[in-house]
Amino acid sequence: MAAHMTSVTGAASSVTASQASLNVHNNRSVMDALTEALSSSFCVTREANSTSAPHPRLAQYKSKYSALDQDERRRKFLKEQKEKRLNYVNHARRLADGDWTGTDSDEDEEVKQKSQQQDEAEDEGMEVEQRKKLPRHYANQLMLSEWLVDVPAELSADWLLVVCPVGKRALIVASKGSTSSYTKSGYCVNRFPSLLPGGNRHNSALGKDYTILDCIYSEVDRTYYILDVMCWRGHPVYDCSTEFRFYWLQSKVEEVEGLSDICKRNPFRFVSLTSISCATESIQKALAHDYSFSVDGLLFYHRETHYTPGSTPLVGWLRPYMVKDILGIEVPQCPLTAKPDYATHQMQQILEHKKPSSQVRPADQNGRYELEHLSTPETQTGSSNQKESMES
Repeated sequence: MAAHMTSVTGAASSVTASQASLNVHNNRSVMDALTEALSSSFCVTREANSTSAPHPRLAQYKSKYSALDQDERRRKFLKEQKEKRLNYVNHARRLADGDWTGTDSDEDEEVKQKSQQQDEAEDEGMEVEQRKKLPRHYANQLMLSEWLVDVPAELSADWLLVVCPVGKRALIVASKGSTSSYTKSGYCVNRFPSLLPGGNRHNSALGKDYTILDCIYSEVDRTYYILDVMCWRGHPVYDCSTEFRFYWLQSKVEEVEGLSDICKRNPFRFVSLTSISCATESIQKALAHDYSFSVDGLLFYHRETHYTPGSTPLVGWLRPYMVKDILGIEVPQCPLTAKPDYATHQMQQILEHKKPSSQVRPADQNGRYELEHLSTPETQTGSSNQKESMES
């Protein structure tokens, strides 16, 4: 009986050893296959910015997140904006008057947001005025972009391009004889007179005229570059198309004499940025153009999108050096299209971390925009460091 048990035990051990050997063999086969797949997917070269190599991870990204998915998402955003008609007249009036009586408020939440947003303002290197005033109501009022990684099918017909200067996004509110500048997170960093309607005590018309703008502030130029308009002289245009807003902005700015000059009533210049079509020839000319400001990047606006605070796929953002790889068009050899040292790494991060969504996402409660941590590294400009972090 003992001999029989020993025989059975030996047979079982033999079977277990054979099974273990088979498992090891299978695992090695799986690892070998995985290694081969990875080695064929990645290309390591000493020339990090070589244009002869395919765009890093672009093939993998395209297969996982198709252009069709992005088109469907954009169509959903366009559909929802038509269905969600908000009362922008009251919203603009509250921003202009600073009167939020009757709105939901929570003192504990405000204190928490104050601490978080104060940290962000200090990170931005801004001197915050009137810290006792909580920035809750002025936070997340700007329309923020997403990285443009899937090219819209009708880019040339349905989209507009704006070349943006290096600077910081600013919400400008001109009302009751004064002009206020707010950060994305809602902090008021400056108050001054301006020639904008409602911006100084000589043109305020007893508070009836007020103006709300989306700007990029360049400290070097002492200029607010006007990117978009939400309200002009008391008339909100949030729910108007991009094409109309841009046209209206240009015509209204031209009517204000001296707005682009520095004077006692206008200590900062206000200059409207121009938009162009997204035809290949127009983009090529824009990249080769000599600008009066340092170019940070390119914003692509869908012609029909309304001005909706928060992140939206209907506004795309690219660095100039990304145009060739993302849009697939030939670009002129010029300073704007030269790839910096960090180009490959930044492109990899964008394509890896960019995720699609079927929902309309509001801006982050701290006023941050999508993939803000992928901003361009600090560069030496003149005698001071400037952080190019405009993706918006």
